[in-house]
Amino acid sequence: MLTFRNYNIADWFSFYRIAAAPILIVLLFSDNRNLFTWLLLLSYLTDAIDGYLARKLKIASPRGSQLDSFGDQVTLIVGLLGLFYFETRFIKANLVLILVAFVPYIIQMLLAYLRYGKATAFHTYLAKLSAILQSIFILWSLFFSPEYILFYTMIAVGILETIEEITLIFMYKDWASDVKGIYWALRDKRRLKNAN
Repeated sequence: MLTFRNYNIADWFSFYRIAAAPILIVLLFSDNRNLFTWLLLLSYLTDAIDGYLARKLKIASPRGSQLDSFGDQVTLIVGLLGLFYFETRFIKANLVLILVAFVPYIIQMLLAYLRYGKATAFHTYLAKLSAILQSIFILWSLFFSPEYILFYTMIAVGILETIEEITLIFMYKDWASDVKGIYWALRDKRRLKNAN
């Protein structure tokens, strides 16, 4: 996945998010909230661009899906670190609810590694909505201050998305990318072929 040979343009946008993470962490511990937030915004924008390019140029691949998912996870972790560092009071006040949402995510990741040996890359519609809400909440909090309506919406959608991901892990014996959701999985020839 991190061998650069034969990377296409969409792969490079995904890789940017991974490469930007150490720079963001340095900015975080340098207490540079403004630059950290702007570069985090750039990372989130590359997430929108890589998927669009992969579909538009018909260069989607399993490697690209995996690279995109890894870049998403790294960006989410860095964004959460930024939120924890710069908005510590908010995090402490809502720690129980954050853990209620985060623990199922950890379980989902463990199940994926046990079943496939790597993270999922289902890229469901619900996962995309959840990622958009997470990025909006994190960026809004860092640029301005945490907004509770966004926070509760993000938590609710995140929990639903994690439940869907766990369900899909049990539905797919073999690793699969680009499954739009449970409804589409029920009709997916890849899953039906492996079920026989």
